[in-house]
Amino acid sequence: MAEPQSRPRAETRRRQLDRSRSGDSGMSAQIGHLSPTQATGMLHPWERRAAPIAAQEYEQRIERARVLMRARGVDALLVNAGASLRYFCGVPWGASERLVALLITGNGLPVMICPAFEAGSLEAVLKIQVEPRLWEEDEDPYARVAQAMKERGARTLALDPAAAFAIHHGLCEHLDARRICEAGGIIDGCRMCKSPAELALMQQACDMTLQVHRLAAGIACEGTTTAELVRFIDDAHRALGADAGSTFCIVQFGHATAFPHGVPGVQSLREGDLVLIDTGCSVQGYHSDITRTWIHGRADDEQRRIWDLEQAAQAAAFAAVRPGVSCESVDQAARRVLESAGLGPDYRLPGLPHRTGHGCGLSVHEAPYLVRGNASALQPGMCCSNEPMIVVPGRFGVRLEDHFHVTDEGARWFTPPSPAIDQPFV
Repeated sequence: MAEPQSRPRAETRRRQLDRSRSGDSGMSAQIGHLSPTQATGMLHPWERRAAPIAAQEYEQRIERARVLMRARGVDALLVNAGASLRYFCGVPWGASERLVALLITGNGLPVMICPAFEAGSLEAVLKIQVEPRLWEEDEDPYARVAQAMKERGARTLALDPAAAFAIHHGLCEHLDARRICEAGGIIDGCRMCKSPAELALMQQACDMTLQVHRLAAGIACEGTTTAELVRFIDDAHRALGADAGSTFCIVQFGHATAFPHGVPGVQSLREGDLVLIDTGCSVQGYHSDITRTWIHGRADDEQRRIWDLEQAAQAAAFAAVRPGVSCESVDQAARRVLESAGLGPDYRLPGLPHRTGHGCGLSVHEAPYLVRGNASALQPGMCCSNEPMIVVPGRFGVRLEDHFHVTDEGARWFTPPSPAIDQPFV
């Protein structure tokens, strides 16, 4: 957790806590009211743990992929190591220079292409039955793919869009390149709409990250550094039981908040600084991604005006969500709020420099994307971030990011949005 405080820092915190309790500091009761020791004492393994994905659901995913393959006239689908491999068979391995991939054909068991020396490790994590095709270090794994396709009568192959070019090149040594296509429509068609079990895992991850946000705000005081908060947030996610601490963490103060993904270097918190914290974790591979922006001390008129506009834009995007509505229309709803206040237009600053949101699930960023030009219709089960950040160049930025999932009636939040610039949490 955070390092022991020096005597001057401890005295500063004591005075801040005293002022906060007496109500004369302008400081929210949610900010700077905890010592690191108190915050650490509030961290315990999460009790309301979501159930893992059941074996039957993995089988249903394979069948869904086959339906989409047939609709596209594709005989086989090759899924590379990474988030999509985890989605279809539970194997949580990242991609490396060695081919680990799942070949799904129109019938029969899926074929797992894997280095022979990994067979035991593979068996320990697989959630479905497969036909293993193991290859030794001096053998060509792409020949295994081609042979399995030939045996199954498969001539056309859809390749995972996340696969490296080297995989495409290796396949072309054995297959006609004209019969290899990109599998984004198939894989996204499976992964975009989340099941109740997936939503439950994402809800747990979001709940955990929101609690970490609360505690991070609680320990922030004058002189606190961005590095200290990053360490605390990572340790806190671990203590609650996330897969591996924070999957990412951005902490920025003052003018650095004007950069959507921050700037390098360590900053120290000062009175009147805006604080932007963007972080998340994963639970059984499913991600959270939440941003809070709040004031340390008293906000000036411009900080409050921009924060209130950000809140209004986020609310407008949320209200625009319903099944059948295009992804781009949600982005447009947020931008209309900002443009009516004189910001933008488009991506011009001061204004919103990026899309309004992105999908989330087994990847922090995945389809669908809430951006102009994406006419895809929203469907129940889709999960997206809602983060129409406002940047005022040279001064500050405000990003409020919460995620929602689409229901038959509209959108439903995973986490309640921030009420006010000096009250980041409900």
